[in-house]
Amino acid sequence: MANNNLANAKRAKNDEFYTQYHDIEKEITAYFEYNPDVFRGKTVLLPCDDPEWSNFTKFFAQNFQKFGLKKLISTSYATDSKNVKSDYQPTRFETSDPQYDENKTARNGKIFTLSHDKTGNGKIDVNDLEWHYLDGDGDFKSDEIKALRDEADIVITNPPFSLFRDFLMWIMEANKRFVIIGNMNAITYKEVFALLKEDHIWLGNGFHAGNAYFATPFAREYAGGVYDSETGLVKFRNVCWFTNLDHGRRHQLLPLMTMEDNLKYSKHKEIKGKDSYDRYDNYNAIEVPFTDAIPSDYDGVMGVPISFLDKYSPEQFAILGSDYNIKEGLLPELVNPMWKGKVDRGYINNERRYSRIFIRHKKSKI
Repeated sequence: MANNNLANAKRAKNDEFYTQYHDIEKEITAYFEYNPDVFRGKTVLLPCDDPEWSNFTKFFAQNFQKFGLKKLISTSYATDSKNVKSDYQPTRFETSDPQYDENKTARNGKIFTLSHDKTGNGKIDVNDLEWHYLDGDGDFKSDEIKALRDEADIVITNPPFSLFRDFLMWIMEANKRFVIIGNMNAITYKEVFALLKEDHIWLGNGFHAGNAYFATPFAREYAGGVYDSETGLVKFRNVCWFTNLDHGRRHQLLPLMTMEDNLKYSKHKEIKGKDSYDRYDNYNAIEVPFTDAIPSDYDGVMGVPISFLDKYSPEQFAILGSDYNIKEGLLPELVNPMWKGKVDRGYINNERRYSRIFIRHKKSKI
């Protein structure tokens, strides 16, 4: 399964997943169309990158003038410092440059910058990138990369899946704008969910049809259905963009049916034909197992899947918390006082359910 492969990659710290150009273009265009000045006069940092062939670097370099960027910075992590070793060979681009250093090529990270028309052809693009070796290996936690983070206005990258939580906190401690890729299950992390709940961060525009395709040097290690031998890519469903840049889809209200119509016409067998929605044994809320089955006219508290956040509009819903918050005693009003068992998850007929987020319509009050 794709999710298991992603979890295995995390455990093995096999984090080399390279994002496709069209996925980057689709995502970044959503912010630019919502606000054409979102990148104007800004310094964009692309850490955790491989600037020599990175699609992130290529995309922003090619759109430098269109976006009105002030400066583009892209850094890589040294091969010798990676947990998973591979047969590294420096590129011809690097070896043909007078500054090439065989002692640094695998030990040091690299930094590429773009800020002016170096070639003198009247435009600023990928041909104007300048590079040199970093002093260190390019670890984002190093003082060298922190200084670049502090210089930047916006951080954009596909960070290592195994370090997602640390990387997000690294961005937030500097109060930076960002667009990064992560596992959807990161929503359940205590620190991440707190930021989502308070509307400090949210999900991005999203991958096409919810499918993310990545290049990786370890693609052949994945099973069929995940690894595509024709494209050489691996496919994951449980991946999304996290951001604090605004985009239009975030403000689109979710079209919903009434509770009565859901019970009559829902396409989900868990809903259609029932007399009412299930209520939790231990929570004062109804169970809504599918986002499109949220009733438009229910004023109480509803437990919804974490995937709800992909459709969440702050104008339409209020996020009250998660089952983890209830377990921590933060939402005592949602606990059924007659319940004597665990409150780690919602229970229906004494059966433990999947993790849930608890919401209500903005028009309603608890």
